[in-house]
Amino acid sequence: MRIAFFDTKPYDIPGFEQFAAVTDLELKFFETKLNADTVSLAAGYDAVCVFVNDTVNEEVVNRLHELGVKAIALRCAGFNNVDIKAAAGKLRVFRVPAYSPYAVAEHAMALLLTITRRTHKAYLRTRNFDFSLNGFAGFDLHGKTVGLIGTGKIGRIFGDICKGFGMKILAYDKFPNPNAGLEYVELDELFAKSDIISLHCPLTEETHHLINAESIKLMKPTVTIINTSRGGLINTYDLIQGLKQKKVGAACLDVYEEEGDFFYEDFSGHIVRDDKLVRLISMPNVLVTSHQAFLTEEALSNIAETTVDNLKRFFNGDPNPTTEVRYEDVAHI
Repeated sequence: MRIAFFDTKPYDIPGFEQFAAVTDLELKFFETKLNADTVSLAAGYDAVCVFVNDTVNEEVVNRLHELGVKAIALRCAGFNNVDIKAAAGKLRVFRVPAYSPYAVAEHAMALLLTITRRTHKAYLRTRNFDFSLNGFAGFDLHGKTVGLIGTGKIGRIFGDICKGFGMKILAYDKFPNPNAGLEYVELDELFAKSDIISLHCPLTEETHHLINAESIKLMKPTVTIINTSRGGLINTYDLIQGLKQKKVGAACLDVYEEEGDFFYEDFSGHIVRDDKLVRLISMPNVLVTSHQAFLTEEALSNIAETTVDNLKRFFNGDPNPTTEVRYEDVAHI
C-alpha cells in the first residue's frame, strides 16, 4: 500500500521508516502541505498522512476520493482541519489520540515557569555577562488557583503537575469525568477565580474563540492564559487588547489561530506579514512557541507507531475503532 505524507519535517521520517520497515507500506514524504493546490500529488496513493496545518476541507476530500485515496491518517490528536462530514462514506479517517499526553502537559508547565520566572530573559542577559536582576521578580505558583478547561488525559496530567506545586485546581469540561478527582465548576466561575487558565480542549464550533473579550472581562487582571491545544480557542485580537489594557497579566501560546502560514518554517530572514503575531511576540509578557509541545522523542515514536498501525489495520480489514474518527461520533461535539 502506498502512503503520501504531507508537511513532512526531518524529525518525522526516521520513526515512520522504522515502523513501516516491517510492513508492506510504501511511504513517500512530501515537504509541501496538503491543500487544494497540492492534492494532485496524492494521485496513485492509497492513503494520505497529514498534520495539523494541512487543509483537508470538502474540496480536498472530494478530490482525494476522485484520485482513489481510501484513507486519511492524522499523525496528531486533533482533527479540526479535516472536514469529517465531507469524508463520511468516502474516506476513512484515523488519528493518534494519545501519543504522549506528558509531552504536552510538561510543555505547558515549562511555558508557565518560564513566563513567571523570566528564565528566557535571564538566559539572554547572562549570555552578555549582565547579572542584574532588575525586572525579574516573578511569583510563587504555590497557593495559586489554576483553571483547567478540558480534562482529558493532557488536562488531567497538567493538573497533577500543578498539584505537585501546591496549586488549587478548578476544572471545566462539557463531559466531566467523575473519577478525575477534580473540582468541576461552571466556566464563569473558573474565569473569575483562576490565577492561571490552561486550555486542553478540542477546537469545535462551540469552543471556537472560547477566550474572547467577554470572557476576559470575567478574569482577574493578573491572569496568565496558557494554550497548548488549538489556536482558534482564543480570539487573538481580543487577547491583544486584553494584554494592552492590562486585563490579562500574561499569555503562553504554543498555538496560534493563523499559524498555518508560519509555524514550522524559518522566517528569520523575512518580514512576517501578520501584524497580530508580530505584536504578540513583541510583548514582554507573552511567550510564543511554534506548536512544539508534542515534540519529544517518546511522542514522535508513539505517533509513528500508532499511525503505521492504523494504516496497516485498515488495509488488513481490521480498523482500530478507538482511533477512527467517524462523523456520527463527532457530529454532536
